[in-house]
Amino acid sequence: MTTDAFSGPHQPEQSTVDPSSRDTSVLPTVVMDGPPPEPRQHRRVPARLVITGWVLALMSAVLVLVNGLTWSALAESARDETDRALTQEIAELQEFAQVGRDPDTGAPFTDVHTLITVHLERQYPAREEILFGWVDPPPTGPGSPSSAATEGRIRQGPEPLYDVSADPELVGAILDSPDARGTLDTPAGALAWEKILVHPPGEGSDGWFVIGYFTEPGGSEVAATVRTVALVSLVGLLMAGTAAWWVAGRVLAPVRLVRQAAAHITEEDLTRRIEVSGKDDVAALAEQFNHMLDRLEGAFLDQRRFLDDAGHELRTPITIVRGHLELMGDDPEERREVVRLVTDELDRMARIVEDLLLLAKARRPDFLQPEEVSLAELTSDIDAKARRLGDRDWRLEAVAEDTARLDPQRVTQAVVQLAANAVRHTEPGSTVRIGSTVSGSDVLIWVADRGPGIPPEDQGRIFERFARGGPAGSDRGAGLGLAIVRAIAEAHHGRVDLRSVPGRGSTFTLVVPLGRENT
Repeated sequence: MTTDAFSGPHQPEQSTVDPSSRDTSVLPTVVMDGPPPEPRQHRRVPARLVITGWVLALMSAVLVLVNGLTWSALAESARDETDRALTQEIAELQEFAQVGRDPDTGAPFTDVHTLITVHLERQYPAREEILFGWVDPPPTGPGSPSSAATEGRIRQGPEPLYDVSADPELVGAILDSPDARGTLDTPAGALAWEKILVHPPGEGSDGWFVIGYFTEPGGSEVAATVRTVALVSLVGLLMAGTAAWWVAGRVLAPVRLVRQAAAHITEEDLTRRIEVSGKDDVAALAEQFNHMLDRLEGAFLDQRRFLDDAGHELRTPITIVRGHLELMGDDPEERREVVRLVTDELDRMARIVEDLLLLAKARRPDFLQPEEVSLAELTSDIDAKARRLGDRDWRLEAVAEDTARLDPQRVTQAVVQLAANAVRHTEPGSTVRIGSTVSGSDVLIWVADRGPGIPPEDQGRIFERFARGGPAGSDRGAGLGLAIVRAIAEAHHGRVDLRSVPGRGSTFTLVVPLGRENT
């Protein structure tokens, strides 16, 4: 619901003031009643099912195309076989009419009836074929030869699927057709036929020779073959679907682990990692997810450490400030002393906060701004800044003459911090040496003093946060200086070396790679 910032029984009148100049303090305030609405849960289809579905869809499309092409090819082959059979029988009759002899006389055929009869007697048609002849009535009148031909049909050979020659209606449809080839429906199915008109060498009766081919058996064979191919395709589709389901499960296993790991990750537990196996892109995804978890865990640890350190380190100056303010009297001199002490503690708190923020930023990608730097100029600048830290015998004992890619401001900050640390632990007039050199692929910048040194048991601890070296109470620092130096060195992919002998001083060396591009 909404409530207006105005109260009272009267509402303000609407005006025509430009919205950009309106006082935002009088705008309505949105007040939420109850807990915020939960995000909508969308129904998600498992990726494994999606992959399997796509594989099955593509396989189905391919198999439908294959079956269609197979059907078309087989049907075309059957038609071609029928055409070849029709053409072959007609060609055989034509050849027999040219070279054949009447078995009774030994002479060439003189009438159509005998020619067709003898030719049919020598044929052995298949069951789906039918061969027959049809002879026209002989001519009548004076001078007509006494032909032995008989009017009507001539059919020899085995019984066909259907005797078309005995069906006058079908015979008439074939003989009356103006085409030499055609198709006819019969009780035994479709019949592809071809006919040829046979003329006698003399004045005898004309005749027709007809070859027919029943296409139903060939079509049945094509259908049976296609059904077999379709059945095999269906079995192959099921096998492909099963294989796709199994392979998708294996491939997506790291992704499933990523999702499960992400679901179990909380701010309190960032230690869960994914076991990576394989070398494919999914395994690379799992590795990158683990790296991301490493970065997140480091960020949360840094944040938690920052809060713990800030709370721990700031509690003392806050207590001191509060105690002095509570006990402060009316005496002006006492007030000035309290103000001085409070200001000093507030300055120390500000330095602690700045150092903690610097350490918190050390893991950020933009912590460093690397560039090509002249080591000679960098060393000279560091020496000049260090000399203002205190009355010491400053000596610049070596200067590197090379160039390196690093962040000059951060390196200067680290080395100056080492110099300040040397000033803090030495007496006025004591010698402090600064220098730089190139050793192999590393840049070495050092600060050496002749102070009390560091005991061996403290040499590894002093680089930790809030760790202080030397006798208790000898150092009012926050113990963050050397931790900052180490953070800057590690950000450059380098390190800080320490050589110290109690009573003879310490040498801190910042080691930074020379030619490595730091990002």
